[in-house]
Amino acid sequence: MDIAVLLLSMCFFFAIGMPIAYALALSSLVGALWIDLPVGAVMQQFASGVGKVSMLTIPFFVLAGAIMAEGGMARRLVDFAAVVVGFTRMRGGLSQVNILATTIMSGISGSSVADTSAIGSVMIPQMADKGYPRVFATNVTISASLQAIIIPPSHNSVIYSLATGGVVSITSLFLAGVLPGLLLGFSLMVLCLFYAYRDKHPKGEPVPIRQAVRMLGEAVWGIVTLVIVLGGILTGVFTPIEAGAVACVWAFFVTMFVYRDYKWSELPILVYKTLQTVAMVLTLVATASCFGYVAALMQMPAKMTEFFVAISSNKYVLLMWLNIMLLILGTALDLAPLLLICTPILLPVVKSFGIDPVHFGIVMLLNLGIGLLTPPVGTTLFVGCAIGKVSVDEVMRGIWPFYYVMFTVLMIVTYVPWLSLALPRLFGF
Repeated sequence: MDIAVLLLSMCFFFAIGMPIAYALALSSLVGALWIDLPVGAVMQQFASGVGKVSMLTIPFFVLAGAIMAEGGMARRLVDFAAVVVGFTRMRGGLSQVNILATTIMSGISGSSVADTSAIGSVMIPQMADKGYPRVFATNVTISASLQAIIIPPSHNSVIYSLATGGVVSITSLFLAGVLPGLLLGFSLMVLCLFYAYRDKHPKGEPVPIRQAVRMLGEAVWGIVTLVIVLGGILTGVFTPIEAGAVACVWAFFVTMFVYRDYKWSELPILVYKTLQTVAMVLTLVATASCFGYVAALMQMPAKMTEFFVAISSNKYVLLMWLNIMLLILGTALDLAPLLLICTPILLPVVKSFGIDPVHFGIVMLLNLGIGLLTPPVGTTLFVGCAIGKVSVDEVMRGIWPFYYVMFTVLMIVTYVPWLSLALPRLFGF
């Protein structure tokens, strides 16, 4: 009965249109009052939920990604991808450029929405001008941006690590996302190649040598960011927090002193937008911490474990049910709050079945990331439609082959744990 009161109150607040953070806070208070828990204990949890030093990782990487996304780096990464793909003269070259540029951008921005906005604003008009259907160009862009959910420095990997209470390190999650992210990008490239030959998409055009050298030289400054973040963490020079801070300084230097496309007068606006994003995320973290605290006192994780054990003692069957549940939830709520709500509840379940928490984190991120491309709450979907100037209905009619690829990759990642665990184990995490 206790758990029913907590969940029903949360669903009620969601149903009346209350913002997610407020709904979590109020449902936590309702649950606390129901079990006679002092309200002060909930407020203490609210403060401690955002009082961890590791929380600094989020604002640093959000700011670094914002500077690089709006400071001209996205266009230069597209140019770099165009040089690489252009020499192959493969059919459908621009769709390959789109995916490759998004893969690189994912390792810089850490956000699928930022990737869709930055790469889509450059690539969708280019693809449309060359004769690609706008719906197809939009679907390529938003599907490729799913890589940013798992490729480091993913903001959501940081949130999952925080939601585990430090059981899973940020570094191990960063490493775990590399191979699944690259697998997703490669799979989408294969799909686009199929469409290119079927629908006779135009071939890629080689870039003149002198122009290619200039493009590569400009893009190197952005690619160095990947070396700074991953190289610094893996060699032990930086912690993830310090890597985020260094990435901010590097992004600022490259944008304002090397590229010089961004005006100094626009910088305060960018910082203000970043603060808005960070404030929203931290508020969600704080209220979700309260919700998880009350749920733990109600023994929800233990009861969820008993429920799934009663269904089956086979971990592969459990993973199937969890995939189904997370895919459904991902269409109804945004990714960050679902990570914060579900992780403390499901983590004891998967650990009792012998599933590695790092592996489960990547599975969870992929599931909920697909939800960003599905209505009614698909943030990345709506951003892509706005940039591509197409309707949601048009995109949904053409996105199914991309869904099939994403689901196939999800199944491979789910049932081949090696993909997620190989790099963390190789580097001793």
